[in-house]
Amino acid sequence: MAVKVVGGGLAGSEAAWQLATRGIPVELFEMRPQQPTPAHNSGELAELVCSNSLGGGPGTAARLLQSELSRLGSLIMEAASAARVPAGGALAVDRELFARHVTKRVGNHPLIVLRREEVTEIFPNGVRIIATGPLTSDGLAAALEAYAGGRLFFFDAIAPSVTVGSIDQARVFRASRYGKGEADYLNCPMDREGYLAFREALVAAERHPLRSFEKAVYFEGCLPVEVLAERGVDTLRFGPLKPVGLVDPRTGERPYAVVQLRQETVSGSLYGLVGFQTNLRWPEQRRVFALIPGLENAEFARLGVMHRNTYLASPQVLRRTLESRRDPGLFFAGQLTGVEGYLESTAMGLLAGINAAARCLGEEPVAFPPSTMVGALAYYLEKADPRHFQPMNANYGLLSPPAEGCGDRKRKKEQLTGRALGDLGEFLASTPVACAKPLC
Repeated sequence: MAVKVVGGGLAGSEAAWQLATRGIPVELFEMRPQQPTPAHNSGELAELVCSNSLGGGPGTAARLLQSELSRLGSLIMEAASAARVPAGGALAVDRELFARHVTKRVGNHPLIVLRREEVTEIFPNGVRIIATGPLTSDGLAAALEAYAGGRLFFFDAIAPSVTVGSIDQARVFRASRYGKGEADYLNCPMDREGYLAFREALVAAERHPLRSFEKAVYFEGCLPVEVLAERGVDTLRFGPLKPVGLVDPRTGERPYAVVQLRQETVSGSLYGLVGFQTNLRWPEQRRVFALIPGLENAEFARLGVMHRNTYLASPQVLRRTLESRRDPGLFFAGQLTGVEGYLESTAMGLLAGINAAARCLGEEPVAFPPSTMVGALAYYLEKADPRHFQPMNANYGLLSPPAEGCGDRKRKKEQLTGRALGDLGEFLASTPVACAKPLC
């Protein structure tokens, strides 16, 4: 019997791929484009709706997670490599090429049947995976609430993008922070007066109202820029507008604040405002962001939006294998589990796919070592305090046990990275079902 995977985002696509490459037939359900969402623009699988960056600069937890996913045969990492665009040391992609790659690979796999229809109930029997992500439809969300005894949610905000031809190149400079990697970012420098005027405009700008039954509960790692602005005069300067590591070549000095733009397409036609997730009304976005040097006449190809992010109280619902505590054969994946970020969602999709395959093959689901980033994220989902459970990004603090006898941060990260990859290799050598299969 085919495994039913509900949701064709990063996690669902990855889960379906992991199952199919282990010889397990899959029915992948994706409601788009017949049933649209507030944030998606197409019916492609694995469409990116927030940033086009998968992170992963040198020495970061995201880079470690990328390495683990690649070693585990991740389809999402394959697509990211095929659609990569310049972003200094980070991994950023052309959104359209990336989604088309995933859609083509999944659609052409002989063991995957793609069904374009909405699912409003949890399938009662067999092995199945729910990976509907932050924009789970109302019908299925109600079913999940009934199943899990309640659901949590916060609001995820999306940053705008501008066309490169509309940027005043005379007012910006190209550089990466501290000169690391290629000069892939466009930097809009602000003096003190301009920064203060911009912050004041942000705080006063009109926002989209939330619906009456919803609360503004934001994830700290993805706060709207206007929320950051109202937290203090210098909050933005210590956040997305920090000028540290940047020198304006025209003045030879560090600006008071800097807005960075990151390339979003292979052709370089679009640039996204880094860290500018927002819930401002669209006319307000055009007005306020025109105060940024170089963007006075910017053409916005994509304006910021805000959407609900639904996730489970996973410590009460899931084991670290991502299998339901009370219903063997039912797995959850992606942001629905309570991780935050593209790579993290992919990792949980990969883990759910591996363990669903194990169930189909008559084996027990496997728990990755908590010294690996994949295993540490899953461990967090199982062991976090359910009273204060919030979505989690990959970070070195999750790895267990912590590094010992090393005070230098860089060396500590290197030690943890080497240990994680070594432990992953040993785990794969002793756990055949977890081993990556050749990409077909």
